Amino acid sequence: MQLPEIKRLVEAHTTEELRAAEEAILNEQQPAITVNGKDEGEQLTHVLAAIDIRNDMDKNGTDARTALRNYTQRVRNSIS
Repeated sequence: MQLPEIKRLVEAHTTEELRAAEEAILNEQQPAITVNGKDEGEQLTHVLAAIDIRNDMDKNGTDARTALRNYTQRVRNSIS
């Protein structure tokens, strides 16, 4: 998981574009947007994280920086 890539996706794309990219990756197709990552698994991780962050922004009116911080905190809590 590369936070700079997740941040780039959040800032550059809408939730709908990210969901379309998720669907493409799941169907082993090339997404319409550029998603960086060493393999499809990492690319999917980046897209799913960006969708989660975008949802936080849309639902709670959170800014991108705070939503990213909230996401990383949830990830840390889930693995500790």
